[in-house]
Amino acid sequence: NVFLFFWCANFVTALGQMTLAGAFASYYWASDKTKDVPKLPVFSAMGRALRYHTGSLAFGSLILSIVQIIRVLLEYLDHKLKGAQNKCTKFLLCCLKCCFWCLEKFVKFLNRNAYIMVAIHGRNFCASARDAFMLLMRNIIRVAVVDKVTDFLLFLGKLLVVGLVGVFAFFFFSGRVKAFENTAPHLHYYWVPILTAVIGSYLIAHGFFSVYAMCVDTLFLCFLEDLERNDGSPERPYLMPESLRKILKKKNKTDPAQ
Repeated sequence: NVFLFFWCANFVTALGQMTLAGAFASYYWASDKTKDVPKLPVFSAMGRALRYHTGSLAFGSLILSIVQIIRVLLEYLDHKLKGAQNKCTKFLLCCLKCCFWCLEKFVKFLNRNAYIMVAIHGRNFCASARDAFMLLMRNIIRVAVVDKVTDFLLFLGKLLVVGLVGVFAFFFFSGRVKAFENTAPHLHYYWVPILTAVIGSYLIAHGFFSVYAMCVDTLFLCFLEDLERNDGSPERPYLMPESLRKILKKKNKTDPAQ
């Protein structure tokens, strides 16, 4: 039952990731951004994912679920062997827990980028995972910079939302806002609703900013693919937005026939 729960939860998460990736990729690869983008990009991307890529979603979520269930078993063994005095067993168990924690992080990273490549090219999971990994390795410096900058900016966004909600909740529940002085409840322990509001705002902000994170990852892979596939010639023009071409000093050459 626990394994099926992990598998279903990971499948739903994978479906959401591939849906967002398909919607963002359809915008990037559109020659005419105003005409070639589908009217309902999210629904069309979800339809493609469910119709053509259910196997890739199930396979990727299965791999992640296997790693997660092994971590659960290791935690269970650690709980059972807490009273054991064998230091070698404790050390081995600690190493295994650390290794599978790292493996889970890597599988999540690989799955995420594999789903993006599946949404772009429509190939199977294994081929997409290989292509995504090799593409990222060929641009490892760009990957490191974009990843760290994105994580920092998203952290600042979450911190700003949580901070504003926390400050407003403090002044509201403590009765220090004159506009809500009559409507605010008089509480002796107002820290409980404040903490509830802060935790709730963090969860909501995390959900919204995860969409932005998926957008950044998808457009970044599309950008790397665009640079390798196209050269700006009339036959293979860059499909990145003009503003991005100006930053990178890339130009699409005008077709002489025109």
